Amino acid sequence: MASVRKDPDAGERLSILSNDSRYDLACACGTNDDEHRRRSKEDKWIYPVVLPNGGTTYLFKTLLSNECVNNCKYCPLRAGSDTERCALSPEELTRAFISYYNARRVSGLFLSSAVTGGPDATMERINRTALNLRRMQFRGYIHLKIIPGASEAAIRQSLSLATAVSLNIETAGEDNFKHLSTTKDYLRDIIRPIQLISRLTAKGSRYAGVKQTTQFVVGASGETDKEIIGYSWRLYRELGLSRVYFSAYQRGAGSQELPGERSDRTNSELLAREHRLYQTDWLIRKYGFRADEIPVDRDGNLSLGTDPKEMWAKSHPEFFPVNINRDDREKLLRVPGLGHVMVERILSLRNNGARVGSIENLGRRNKLLTKAAQYLAF
Repeated sequence: MASVRKDPDAGERLSILSNDSRYDLACACGTNDDEHRRRSKEDKWIYPVVLPNGGTTYLFKTLLSNECVNNCKYCPLRAGSDTERCALSPEELTRAFISYYNARRVSGLFLSSAVTGGPDATMERINRTALNLRRMQFRGYIHLKIIPGASEAAIRQSLSLATAVSLNIETAGEDNFKHLSTTKDYLRDIIRPIQLISRLTAKGSRYAGVKQTTQFVVGASGETDKEIIGYSWRLYRELGLSRVYFSAYQRGAGSQELPGERSDRTNSELLAREHRLYQTDWLIRKYGFRADEIPVDRDGNLSLGTDPKEMWAKSHPEFFPVNINRDDREKLLRVPGLGHVMVERILSLRNNGARVGSIENLGRRNKLLTKAAQYLAF
């Protein structure tokens, strides 16, 4: 039975709801320590995040409510779970955000909610909060969560108010989704709204400036990495999403009915799997790899012991060695140990008439350069 607090004040409710918002990563993932999700000692619901365009900001990140009618089996806030329930009104949250914004502690808002009273009733409260802020002349960053099953009218209103939106895809495909929820329909409530947002934010459309992101819950439904990679590829190439995020399902967080609860992988291995998926995402978005080039084992999963770029190199000896003084940017980016910064340094040296005679010409030898040297010709 869920525990209920009597009359917690707005600050206490905000603390509870911001703590529960940590389960949604669809705006928060970094590549260095300064960008990872964490909280200050004083303002524990403020998150440093990386925006889809590569910039950074501090977001006031919270839920409007954690009282949910859905039974998403991976979610600690699902209907019937034993958690402290509470909610904030749009006006309470507007006041809280503005006080932090005026104190220059935050520059934007990430707002989500559990589903209370149905998708559109929840969207009305989310959108009303954003509308309150826009009417107060707040011009900054607002990321709004789109609730699965929301109507087109509710989605259009969100797009008219937001800088970015996200609707979590949760898993790869309808068959996998059946393990996660009996209260949501995968095609109707998730895929079709994502497709709608894609059309409404396409180049030349009214909401073309609004970014769309999504998130997979990795390991909850028993899906393979190959399935996730294939869906991610289509989300980028066919629907134009700005970012895809991955959240490793941690055993014990959800229902015992989940396939993820029966997995023989440890929680540590599940986190490693999340990391490999982010590396794969980087290869697809930044390095020119296709989904069908990403190496997986016979079960359709990435290696946990070796990064996917190096696995690709090991399986394509015919591609190497790459000539550091003659080959183009695309070939250099396929070399394990070379990233964008190092490749640009190589090209700069070449453009200035220099010849790279050894790996030491690129700087002090480290693990990455030592690895790269194995795949290069000078």
